[in-house]
Amino acid sequence: MDNMTYCNELMARMEELFFHELSDCAGWKTEFIGVDFIQSKNIKGKHRDEIISNCIKAITKAGLAKEGAFAVAGKDVLLRLKITGCVHMGKEIKLKERGIKIYNCIIANMINDQLIEKLGYETAYVASIDANEKTGVCELLVAIYENKGKIGCVSNWKEECARIDANNEWHTIKA
Repeated sequence: MDNMTYCNELMARMEELFFHELSDCAGWKTEFIGVDFIQSKNIKGKHRDEIISNCIKAITKAGLAKEGAFAVAGKDVLLRLKITGCVHMGKEIKLKERGIKIYNCIIANMINDQLIEKLGYETAYVASIDANEKTGVCELLVAIYENKGKIGCVSNWKEECARIDANNEWHTIKA
């Protein structure tokens, strides 16, 4: 067993235990996993897209993923991510095999942290994760709230995702 497989199995087991934790509080703490790494990279940027792009550059440069793409839609609340070649895919596969709904993405945690820390975003959370083992791509829907006024903004994310794809609104970043 190589080191990355070992680490992914440990993380999968921890997330599985948190998923089953009765108070339903431990799972939310996993959103802090990965933030130490990205905070050490001294990400710079004055606006949302610059912060997201620079996070993905740091992540791909470090070899944590091969490529990242993003688009923002839905009244600037929906952050859609496609992460290709992520080193954490093994963790996601283990969770799926164990029947656990994937709820934590370390890469998204890093981006969310920097939006909050650098731009003062109110909050952010991962709404859904679709990890495709065959393609090596994780597709994520992340809610990002720039301020309290954005909380409660409603849009049809399915329609927004279709529009992003139809208009090729993706920003793709590699190291």
